[in-house]
Amino acid sequence: MMRIEGTITTVHNNARCVAAALAPDNLRSMETRADEGRVITTITGTQLRSVIASMDDYLMNLAVAEDACSVRKNERETDN
Repeated sequence: MMRIEGTITTVHNNARCVAAALAPDNLRSMETRADEGRVITTITGTQLRSVIASMDDYLMNLAVAEDACSVRKNERETDN
């Protein structure tokens, strides 16, 4: 059986927030972590179409998580 694996690494001002926002949407075949300002997600599977679909969903979730964490950071800075 073929195993397919892909890793996406993105840079963020608040990588921990973004990784935490993404974690609830991760499938069993996905692992997301924050490391030194980066969010690193690895997606594995046995069918290429499934891995591509998971990556597509992940990228949409990533955009939402980045926006949410940016708003949260701006609100905290405004409150101080």
